[in-house]
Amino acid sequence: MTLTYSAEPTFDELPEYEDEPRRRLSILRLLVAMVVLGASGWGVFLLVRNRIQDIGTVRGTWFAPYVDLTLTPTSQFQIPANNVARQSVLSFVVADAGTSCTPSWGGVYTLAAADQSLNLASRLAQLRSEGAFPIVSFGGQKNQSLQVACSDQSALNAAFASVVNRYGLKTIDLDVEGAALNDFAANRRLATAMVALEANHPQLAVWLTVPVEPSGLQDNARSLVSTMLRARVALAGVNVLAMDFNDGSPNLNMLSAVEAALSSAHQQLAGLYGSFGTHLHSKVLWNHMGATVMVGQNNQANQVFTIANANGLDTFARQTGLGRISLWSLNRDAQCGAAFAVSGVLSDTCSGVAEANLGFSRVFARFGGTVVLPGSGRSPLFTLRPDLNPADSPYPQWSGQVPYIDGYKVVRQGFIYEAKWYTQGFDPATPVQFEYQTPWAMIGPVLPGSHPRPLPTLPAGTYPEWAVNQNYPTGSKVLLNGLPYEARWDTEGASPAAEAADPADSPWTPLFTIPGEPANRG
Repeated sequence: MTLTYSAEPTFDELPEYEDEPRRRLSILRLLVAMVVLGASGWGVFLLVRNRIQDIGTVRGTWFAPYVDLTLTPTSQFQIPANNVARQSVLSFVVADAGTSCTPSWGGVYTLAAADQSLNLASRLAQLRSEGAFPIVSFGGQKNQSLQVACSDQSALNAAFASVVNRYGLKTIDLDVEGAALNDFAANRRLATAMVALEANHPQLAVWLTVPVEPSGLQDNARSLVSTMLRARVALAGVNVLAMDFNDGSPNLNMLSAVEAALSSAHQQLAGLYGSFGTHLHSKVLWNHMGATVMVGQNNQANQVFTIANANGLDTFARQTGLGRISLWSLNRDAQCGAAFAVSGVLSDTCSGVAEANLGFSRVFARFGGTVVLPGSGRSPLFTLRPDLNPADSPYPQWSGQVPYIDGYKVVRQGFIYEAKWYTQGFDPATPVQFEYQTPWAMIGPVLPGSHPRPLPTLPAGTYPEWAVNQNYPTGSKVLLNGLPYEARWDTEGASPAAEAADPADSPWTPLFTIPGEPANRG
């Protein structure tokens, strides 16, 4: 993926695939292993072996689009009308720009900052309430992956665990590409971190995502898979990035290229798994493979993945039993608007081909499979319990008398909403039949433990205190309750506090933003 990259599910118990051959330890091998490894070591061996044998289960194909979480405008992936998938791959967790062993979203937001700036925790709560499952992807093509930046193994282990624990994840995705794919030492650290993570989270599913060509996995990708298997990482599957092929052929047939890449990778993975003692039936291996396509115009000018190609991949997946289909990205799954030509445009926010909104997602959403783990059973859907105390709200309570511009966030009846366009008087909680009928997008609930951020007050004396009988020429700056304002024109007697209710006609403009208020308030 070379464009700019800027929490409890339910599970189904899976049947085993009866034709899958099972490896058995002879009595002699068992005794030898016990002598060599000792009781504790043998217990670990059995745990890992049992996890690897879980790959012998077969499930339905599942679809999960990648979501570029830090791209502007922010994807409302938690709203069913904007995302028809039952699971989404949130991208990408990488090393923080200032602290190499600290996870961040895209190098832009720490995990805590993402909850504040992107309302991520609330979005995930809303996603789960719809019966959908979040997956977090680590790595990506841009920024620095955790395993590359962090050479302290203990700190790296803790970084991965902190993300899994914070979001209560059951599935993660390791997207290793670019320079990270050639860093052997970093990938050994990654494998070690995954072994530790799986030991502490026995139901965690780990997917490995790597680039592919029509000829198959390249040497560095095969080396990474081998590193994972040698370390006994119980991979849930290998997902290949079937996009941006190194093929300069004019008008490359993308469906044929994607199918060739998958077939070649399938043959290679059968050999790799077999070399480490795990011999898989062809159908089982297909079921533990995935394909990620870049919808529409790829970075290579000669490569365009169309809706017709998507329907072709749908047929291929049904014929082979392919386990997973993903696309890059949900942010792009729309036809380009009036600002661009419909076709041939490479954009972060549209596909560059003719399609209905979410056209690619709707093709792949025909697959009914979900991210599940053997033996996990079924549990009730995550239930929303919003904090209804206004004193805990991270943003102002909605008021019918206040005008709101696009991007403004408010709280109404315990839920966070964001204005899609200028609005005043329209209650965010008003039921509507279609999303386009409301100026508000629901972000999610106010979670327990939320609290308002303090207002950005300035020390007394920074500017004179506002006085009701004082005349203020244009440009005068004052403080009111510690908050700074500037006079837009000559004024006397008009309180700066009234600006919030009538910003257009107020003689005062605030020199600060309150939580929920966009910086470009106008």
